[in-house]
Amino acid sequence: MRAPGLAIAAGGLGLAAWVVRAGRPVPDAIGGRATGARAARMQASPEWSGGRFHNQQLRFEPSSRSLAGSVKELVAGRQERHPVGDVPLVREPIVPQPVGTHVTWLGHSTVLVQVDGAVLLLDPVWSDRCSPSPQVGPRRIHPVPVALRDLPPVDAVVISHDHYDHLDMDSVKELAAIRGVTRFVVPLGVGAHLEKWGIGADRIDELDWHEEAKVAEVRLVATPAQHFSGRGLSRDGTLWSSWVLEGTTGKVFYSGDTGYFMGFAEIGERYGPFDVSLVQVGAYDDGWPTIHMTPEHGVEAHLDVRAGVMVPVHWGTFNLAFHPWSEPVERVLVEAERRGATVVVPRPGERVEVTALPDAPTYWWRSVT
Repeated sequence: MRAPGLAIAAGGLGLAAWVVRAGRPVPDAIGGRATGARAARMQASPEWSGGRFHNQQLRFEPSSRSLAGSVKELVAGRQERHPVGDVPLVREPIVPQPVGTHVTWLGHSTVLVQVDGAVLLLDPVWSDRCSPSPQVGPRRIHPVPVALRDLPPVDAVVISHDHYDHLDMDSVKELAAIRGVTRFVVPLGVGAHLEKWGIGADRIDELDWHEEAKVAEVRLVATPAQHFSGRGLSRDGTLWSSWVLEGTTGKVFYSGDTGYFMGFAEIGERYGPFDVSLVQVGAYDDGWPTIHMTPEHGVEAHLDVRAGVMVPVHWGTFNLAFHPWSEPVERVLVEAERRGATVVVPRPGERVEVTALPDAPTYWWRSVT
């Protein structure tokens, strides 16, 4: 099995070399460690055993045994892993929407979701690199189309897991400073990172799978995913999740990072149907099919959860795998046509209103491929 290259590096492996070269207080970015009542609650979770969290159906786990070979392929491989021009962005202000269900993809897995007037921000990453250091690590392919301070007031920040391309210390600290009432809804254990970065415990909802919180009349449910966690040299000390975001009239599913597993059908049966799914489709490889979905599996997950519209995420912003940068959406569209699924691929910064979809894809990525 080939190691998952920079997808794993973004999650924390290879950190020792970064620490030597980076010249920054990396321990702050690594985050905190659960103790006391938080640790006791984690240890009581059905997903916890042997000193860490586990997946429900994982057949094998990622390995770093071939990291050197993966880095060589990343550097010398022939795949077109970057666009040939500037990625087209929509830089219009994000206007609060008092009704309906709206999603604005801001790049990678960062999405602003508006449901029945509530504003929810998923996995906010505004830093130039998804890394504990600003000097090394995977660098952003395109800018974030809107500054953090220009967002509408955010009711809740929702985190899927603690890898650097999903949990960004600088973004979290800035959000906490400029949005004094913002709540942070996270999987078990992730609250320790937030508290280390100055977020008060009274602003954190920390959930196990199938537990829920309510923010601005939106029900937020942590649901299973098949992945792993870690920001340093240790693994799986915090939980990872997909998410159900349910308002009075609108309902959204977010996959987080995950391999395909039968849990999606169970989520669809228990919590579906959904108006829209936000599904991870990028950073896949034959060497790690159980922790990152292929585009075809992404479409299958979308259908399993019984969502009406699919918006692909986790592609096009950071180079975390060996496939060409726009291959994920091309494969998604082929599979969606075969399966009869409705897919919308917005430009970064472009708002999608679930009840007013475009007539046809714009294929905007082809102009820079």
